[in-house]
Amino acid sequence: MRYFWYAVLQILWGFPQTLLGFAVFLRLRKMPHYRYHGAIVTEWKKTTGLSLGLFVYIPEGKLGQDFLVHEYGHTIQSLVLGPLYLLVVGVPSAAWCNFPCCISFRKKKKCSYQAFYTECWANRLGEKTTGEKVSL
Repeated sequence: MRYFWYAVLQILWGFPQTLLGFAVFLRLRKMPHYRYHGAIVTEWKKTTGLSLGLFVYIPEGKLGQDFLVHEYGHTIQSLVLGPLYLLVVGVPSAAWCNFPCCISFRKKKKCSYQAFYTECWANRLGEKTTGEKVSL
């Protein structure tokens, strides 16, 4: 029953990101899919993870606990922030991961990717809600 309410809240409160996640899901419908604590996990050919509401995307062959717990933490952020998730977490997280200036900053300062507020928060939430550890 808990997963039912998780899905309902993601669909209603996290509608913008869940809608985007569903659109990506439709494009990747032939890829392997799994359930993880109520989230719909899809393997994809990219090297990074992505969480959009009810939907989690994991690099192909990386269906390990660390990726799952971390990305699941992002789904909990979606539940907490609702329609603000994309602005507060999604855009900053995508920039931290992909922008050349952010990549350069991390290398220059020897700063962990997980040190950014969106990422360490996702780790903590994922660990707390799943009871599993992240060793990233």
